[in-house]
Amino acid sequence: MRILIIILILIVIGMGFERGWWSIPRHWNPWQPLTVDDPLTPVTKWKLKRLSGDREACLATLERVPDAALRYAPLDDHTPVGGCPLSNVVRLRESGVEFNASFVATCPLALAWVMFERQRLQPAAEAVFDSPVTRVEHYGSFACRNVYGREDDRRSEHATAEALDVAAFRLVDGRRITLRDDWGDEDDAGAFLREVRDGACDVFGSVLGPEYNAAHADHFHFGMRGFRLCR
Repeated sequence: MRILIIILILIVIGMGFERGWWSIPRHWNPWQPLTVDDPLTPVTKWKLKRLSGDREACLATLERVPDAALRYAPLDDHTPVGGCPLSNVVRLRESGVEFNASFVATCPLALAWVMFERQRLQPAAEAVFDSPVTRVEHYGSFACRNVYGREDDRRSEHATAEALDVAAFRLVDGRRITLRDDWGDEDDAGAFLREVRDGACDVFGSVLGPEYNAAHADHFHFGMRGFRLCR
């Protein structure tokens, strides 16, 4: 009897979706395409991971970003000098912010950055400083190496261009906030960096900073692997 009830419930649910009696919001529906301005949910990370194996769909999502300031160039799959093959990658030159240098990133990492910037970074800057971020300084994304450069350890996320190390933010009003100088402070700069770290955890699979270990004392590591490693 219980099995029959469950079957009837499933039939009713299926009919409801088929006939439009109810629907799942796009940002909660794992079968709906990713859109960078959809509210962030746990499904967002799943959609980003799914795009790692679908170059065409990922690039199409980037093309739909409603921002004329987004500048990037798709790159062919290739193996740079030193090894570490790269696939489904782009060179991100500018988003809503300037960078101290362009960088190579997997397409999902580029999308994750755009979502983070629009939905977490800029709102945090406006809330704390009433001034948006205009420039981001980073230490790079791709590096063909193992974790911490150890010969006997696993490959780093940087070896596949799935991570970006961010060190500083400059505001429109000229103020510069750095991890090295401002992390842990009780002033606005410290509050802003905490908001940035917490917001990044809603988008990236792994977010590591000064509280993780000494190797990250001066930067945030924003990576795509994992689901919510937030330190």
